[in-house]
This record gives sequence, C-alpha cells and structure tokens, in this order.
Amino acid sequence: MSRGLSKSKYTTFCQCSKALWLKTFKPEEQVIDSSAEARFATGNVVGDLAMSFLGDFTEVTTYTKNEDGTEVLDLKAMIEKTQECISSGVENIAEASFSYNNCYCAVDILHKTDDGYAIYEVKSGTNLNHIDVYAQDVAFQKYVLTNCGINVTGTYLVNINNQYVLNGELNIKEFLKANDISEAVENEYPKVADRISRAVKVLGGPEPIQNIGEHCNKPYECPFFEYCTKDIIPHPSVFDLYRMAFKDAVAHMESGRLHMNDVRNWKLTAMQQLQVECTLENKEYINKEGIREFLNKLSYPIYFLDFETEQTAVPQYQGTKPYQQVTFQYSLHYIETEGGELKHKEFLGTSGQDPRRALAEQLCKDVPLNVCTTAYNMAFECTRLKELAEAFPDLSGHLLNIKDHIVDFLDPFRAGQYYVPAMQGSFSIKKVLPALFPNDPTLDYHNLEGGVQNGGEAMTIYPQIQYMKPEEQEKTRKALLEYCKLDTLAMVRVWEKLVEVSR
Repeated sequence: MSRGLSKSKYTTFCQCSKALWLKTFKPEEQVIDSSAEARFATGNVVGDLAMSFLGDFTEVTTYTKNEDGTEVLDLKAMIEKTQECISSGVENIAEASFSYNNCYCAVDILHKTDDGYAIYEVKSGTNLNHIDVYAQDVAFQKYVLTNCGINVTGTYLVNINNQYVLNGELNIKEFLKANDISEAVENEYPKVADRISRAVKVLGGPEPIQNIGEHCNKPYECPFFEYCTKDIIPHPSVFDLYRMAFKDAVAHMESGRLHMNDVRNWKLTAMQQLQVECTLENKEYINKEGIREFLNKLSYPIYFLDFETEQTAVPQYQGTKPYQQVTFQYSLHYIETEGGELKHKEFLGTSGQDPRRALAEQLCKDVPLNVCTTAYNMAFECTRLKELAEAFPDLSGHLLNIKDHIVDFLDPFRAGQYYVPAMQGSFSIKKVLPALFPNDPTLDYHNLEGGVQNGGEAMTIYPQIQYMKPEEQEKTRKALLEYCKLDTLAMVRVWEKLVEVSR
C-alpha cells in the first residue's frame, strides 16, 4: 500500500506531483511546524466526535503492530470489517475502508440510503474556503467506492458551525453541519482516473522537477517548501519583503526579479524600499524624531501587558464558540516612576477550568485605572479585553479603560522609524528582539525550556496540562510562565532601546 494511493496522497498530487513523490520516498524532508501539528490533532478530535453526527455507528478502525512494536492501521482488516458492516446493513460506518486497483480510502462516515450510500467527509474548519481541495478528496473516494460496486448517492462535507455556542452538554448535531458538495464533486470526478494514472507514473519514476508556484502555498504552505527552495531561493530575496504576498513574490521570480537587488528600482511600498536599501547596504535606519514622537505617548506608570490564549475547535467552556480565543494567561511588567524598579505580576489559569473570570478580576486589580499600558501588536490584547468586558459586564468599565489606554510598541517599527536588516521584513517581537539584541541569551526564545517557545506552542499545550501527571503539570506551567514573562520583558527592553537610540 505504501506506493499505492490514499486519498491524502491523491490530494497531495493534485497540489504538486513532487510533493507526492517526496511524501512517499523522502518524508524526513518535511518541516511540520506546531501550527500544522495542532491542525492534525484538532482534525482527529473533531473526526472522533463526528462519528455520531448521523446517529449510531460502527467504527472499523483496526490496528496491528510492526516488528518494532509500533502500531499501524491494518488496512486489510478494515476493508474486511467494512464489507461485513455493509452485508449486515449497518446504517453508519465510520472509517469505512475500500481498495480498488491499489487505490485506498477510508470514508469518515458512510451513510446507508434507500438505494446506496452517501459519503460524509469531516473537516475541522468552519468555512468552505477550500471547497476545491475538499471536492478532490471526496471525488477520489467516490471513484474508489464506485469501482468497488458501491452506488454513491450523495457527497457531503461536514464542518464546524462557527455560530454554535456551548450551552450545557455539547450538541453534536448543532456543533457540526452538513453541506451538499455534489456539484463540486461532479466537476472533479471526471479528472480522477487520469490523475491516478499520472500519480502512479510519478511514484514509479525519479524525483520530479517542479517549478515554485502558488501551489506551494495553497491551501497551506507545503511542508517540503524549504527542501524544494534551498538551492533556488536565496536569502534575502523578494520572498522576504515586508508584506509581500506569496503570489506576487512568485510573479517577481518568474519575471527574473528574485534577488533584492533586482527590485531595487521597482515599484515597492515605502517600507519595502527601506528594507531593500538597508539590506543591500547592510545599514540600520533610525528616525530619531519619529521615535521621540512615539515615546512622548508614554507616561508613568508604564505597564507592559501580554496575553496568551487557547483556541480549541470544540468549545470547552459555557458560553464560548468554536475556535474562540479564550484568554488564560497574562504577564505584566511595570515601572511606576522614572528610574523606578522594574516589577512583575502574572496570572495563569487552571487547565480544564474556565480561566476568564479569575483572570479578568486579577487584571483589574493589577492594572489601575487611567494608566499607560503598552502591548506589542495591541489589536490582539484590545480584542481580548473587549471580549472579557462583554463576558463580565460588572468588570467592563475597568477592562475597557485598560483597552482605551493601550499604546502599541509595534507602531514605530511598522511606521519605518527603526529598521535593522536582521528583522528580515518582519516586525513581530520574535524578529525584532534578536535583531536589536543579537548577543543576549536572556532574550533568546530558543533558550526557553519546557517546550514553550512561541504562542502556538503555548496555545496547544495549555489545554493538555489537565491530563498530565503532577510533576509534568508543574514543569509545563513553569514553562508557560517563563515564556509569557519573556514576552513582556522583551517589550521593556525594546522600550529601553527606543529611548537609547532616540537621544
């Protein structure tokens, strides 16, 4: 089966033939970041829940053990169990498995109808933005099932209802919704046989040659992108330009403008032009007057605030929606007077319990009314404060007061007042901090221990703490506290640097 086609390999081929070959023969070249891993995990959770979407079901998932003891799917057993379920008239078969001519698929839910079966494909998203990709997936399943003698009477996409609000126990029939995608599947179905034929040829040949294009970034960046571009795209290049859309960078490359020097006199935004000049001449740019104008917005006492949130597909707390940002942690550095001591306060919720009320109450105690509060990319913090204010009306006055007094440390960088080539066209704190303090290990996120070095990891690991052993819980909570604390300490150091260079 490894060189046959599964539905995931088929859709990979639809995106890029080289990606299919690499997925089969060089899987170790994949770069799978924490956000991709989180999507996979979320898909599994939603998939398990969705099995009961149409009522009682029989799941045919079966595992066997390799020689090294690792568990793998037993495809042969799953196919046999599926046939048994069909023979006995099971109404809903979860992971219904079929194989035709070395093409394999497992249908998320196979639903019995009057004259055949309907395919229900489950996705953990809340919209149909990638309907073309979903239709490719389902068309492949329909092809395999049809050739196995199954009369496919309908094709549906099951995804999350983003308007669902948890009220009591999770209502799976309201949490998920089914969409008839028959038209999109019918458009894709005639292409399946030819694509399978071409995909099989790819798997039987050498590593394909494939140009870089928009397909590398659709619907998500290909995990083989670094492998495919290591000898093609230099750094820096047009792909590193500030807010350069991927498709526009590809257009530049295809027109022979790949290096930054190639676009030096091209039509760029002011920020992109500044980046190009600083990069090519290896110089920094400092607009002292502009930085001083920004610093004049600050007043003592100064508070430096950063939030962390969890964002689960399945709402965990009453009154919350799928993928709602639930604030579970904050770090707060503050200086009360000029030349005063740098102090710190923090809050971290208890995993598995709604943290919002306790967090909001503590924040109102820790941040006085009408004080200057700062954040980095403040839209995030302001939105969370607004949400907390809506959730807890009795605290809304204080929470909105904090929101209305926030100053954004992103502003001077986004306005082009201060640029260093090492920022590489990004003004996230993760780029700005090492660019301004390249040799300070205390400000290096990579030196943080405990598996939390970025917001994505914090978001993923917090909901899991409740299932950990006590010693692991303590270690992970410490890692979260240290990570969030570094975020606000970073803001303090950036503020000090702005003061220094503006003199």
